[in-house]
Amino acid sequence: LSSSYDDDTYIDDTLLDYDATPCHNRFCPLFQRVAPPFLAVTCAAAALATGALLVALAKRPQAWRWPQSRALVSQLALGTALFAALLPALAAGVARGWHLGAGLCRLTHLLWHWSVFAQALLVASGSCGTAWARWDPRSRRSAVALWAAALLLATPAALVSGVAAGTACVRRSVDILAPVYLLHLALCLCLLLLLPAGLLLAALAVPRLRASGAGLAWLFLGLWGPYGAGLAGEFLLQAGLLEPTCGSFERFDIALGLSQGLGVLHCGLGPLALLLARSC
Repeated sequence: LSSSYDDDTYIDDTLLDYDATPCHNRFCPLFQRVAPPFLAVTCAAAALATGALLVALAKRPQAWRWPQSRALVSQLALGTALFAALLPALAAGVARGWHLGAGLCRLTHLLWHWSVFAQALLVASGSCGTAWARWDPRSRRSAVALWAAALLLATPAALVSGVAAGTACVRRSVDILAPVYLLHLALCLCLLLLLPAGLLLAALAVPRLRASGAGLAWLFLGLWGPYGAGLAGEFLLQAGLLEPTCGSFERFDIALGLSQGLGVLHCGLGPLALLLARSC
């Protein structure tokens, strides 16, 4: 949803050599062509998969037992549905420009990260214990606390996002070293990269955890881990810790865009994986 470039030329005054040829960006035009249909198709696939999952939950509630318990799967379905509901607005914003204002741009990024962070916490809690084995007053309180915590953790994402060049809703409109962005980056790395990786290592070390939904952690890490790594690489490049060249900026743009697209696929693949796991 954003790039290291403005339009077709990189314009960071701290890195630009005025005697050199400007860095022309080939990623942005490609992104503007590919992203809208990709988001539209993913949204449609997510709607079908999530709908089928909800029907399966409603028709045979007794079939959903631990580790894919009804309480856990219902909340994961809610998270993917919330995420998928944002995709049409984002697709339209990429294709025709964002005309809904900075407030709705920040709200979109807040809901985007709220959904992803809530699913990360659900996967973690579902892999490490039996909190969602049944839907009782205790688990309901846990659910409220988890979603509230995810919303709080997603708040920095809203604060760092904004509208650039008048018609682009971007995920970062502040300096790369701004404290609020550093907080957001740390949260993304912890929830999208370190937490799933820790769960997988724990599952390998403790056989009991392998039977309690570690497959969800594998799926989540596989889809969102590259995006977390991409954010770390972008920070190193933008902060000057890696050599900033035209080629390196464009390569990181491409890598970050592809990794974000991979993460977006979770809203369709997640419900489908849960359905297949239940049928097997």
